[in-house]
Amino acid sequence: MITVANRIFVHPSYHDQFEARFQDRAGLVDGMDGFIANQVLRPTAEGDPFVVLTFWRDRESFEAWTRSDAFRQGHAKSGSLPKEAFSGPNKLEVHDVVQVTGEVRPQ
Repeated sequence: MITVANRIFVHPSYHDQFEARFQDRAGLVDGMDGFIANQVLRPTAEGDPFVVLTFWRDRESFEAWTRSDAFRQGHAKSGSLPKEAFSGPNKLEVHDVVQVTGEVRPQ
């Protein structure tokens, strides 16, 4: 299993709009082969990024998603926020999962 973390720096005045994009998302990734889960993490300290965290069976499944028509459709709304909403470039990180304990559910 892998995780893919997309760290997205958003100006505080656009936080609500950014979150709304995910609440209204198309959900196309949910049906992709190898997809496990998606989490959107809100920063608690000013200047920190949002983290969009996805869990995949393997890297091949994630890469197939990024090449799919569903990916292009799911990201078609990405231009809905103006360029000034973002305070820096995104940073994509891929990690192998070496241990999992417990279950995470929002409260």
